[in-house]
Amino acid sequence: MEEIARLIPVLGKKNPRLAVWLVAIIAIAAPIIANVAVGRSWVRILDFALLYMLLAIGLNLVVGYAGLLDLGYIAFYAVGAYTWAFLASPHFGVHLPFWMVLPIGAACAALAGIILGFPVLRLRGDYLAIVTLGFGEIIRIFLNNLNHPVNITNGPQGIGSLDSIHFCAGDPLAAAGEGVLDALCEWQFGSGLRVGGFKIHSLFLFYYLFLLCVIGAIVFMHRLQVSRIGRAWAAMRDDELAAKAIGINTRNMKLLAFALGATFGGVSGGLFGSFQGFVSPESFSLMESIAVLVMVVFGGMGNIAGALVGALILSLLPELLREVAVPLQETLFGTVLLDPEVLRMLLYSLAMILMMLLRPRGLIPARARYARVEHVREASA
Repeated sequence: MEEIARLIPVLGKKNPRLAVWLVAIIAIAAPIIANVAVGRSWVRILDFALLYMLLAIGLNLVVGYAGLLDLGYIAFYAVGAYTWAFLASPHFGVHLPFWMVLPIGAACAALAGIILGFPVLRLRGDYLAIVTLGFGEIIRIFLNNLNHPVNITNGPQGIGSLDSIHFCAGDPLAAAGEGVLDALCEWQFGSGLRVGGFKIHSLFLFYYLFLLCVIGAIVFMHRLQVSRIGRAWAAMRDDELAAKAIGINTRNMKLLAFALGATFGGVSGGLFGSFQGFVSPESFSLMESIAVLVMVVFGGMGNIAGALVGALILSLLPELLREVAVPLQETLFGTVLLDPEVLRMLLYSLAMILMMLLRPRGLIPARARYARVEHVREASA
């Protein structure tokens, strides 16, 4: 609750309970307001913003809590998305329900995190960043080229017609018969929900599903942060040698951080596959890894509120910029000189430069909980 209250700076300090209720009301009403005010396309943008929040929470665990600079985080997102594509699409003719595919995707991503963790146990800082960057690129290149001599990933064309979320094994459309249970088997998230004469569009259903996932991630991370594992990560982040000296098994802690962070990436990837209905290697480039890292740094490393705010601002701002910049360029110059994607990268660069100069600890700095002298003074002030 404290972390949620920090999303509203002034009110969160004066009346945390009211701030939490306000955040909850805004989160529930956001897609309805967006649909009425600016159109349904913005509900889709909000869906993606929630996915980025989930990714930022997972990366924050690795970078912010454990102090391990990971530039290949998007590879775990790819593992989750492609697991969904293999197990819930016509590509291999397998149509497993979401409650099987999502845990399998998360487990595969966690395994990939452990595989990454073993070779980099002795690395920190720049060296770790370079190795993880290489890992992310290796995964992307594999996805790009595993289409010959046996077609596994369908190469650069990607895999389409992914199943949306459904409850029954087998082809959900072929499983339909009569009765409520059969109708439930037939129903897919992507087809929306009809209640009486009123139809709820799938974008709204996905929004509230993603919102539930983000809330679950916040609760989990909050409990983890104040546990012995969270304190061990903080000790390791601040001084690894001292952490070893007091008996913390840094090897296991690093592997756990990589595995848990990757699990968040795997779940996000699976949800992305079900939502988008299509996956291709282009969606998992290095720039996406950097974008998620910028969100975490911009918001403030080592705290949940920072990751949420960073992900929300930096996923919405480029879309706002796109709405303004393209018509403005066409009006002024008669053509589009700067592509919105270039503007997005410029925005991320500018955000990083401003943060490093003005607020090095991020928009919402992490609270002092642990043993650094300046933190103890700050906490006791």
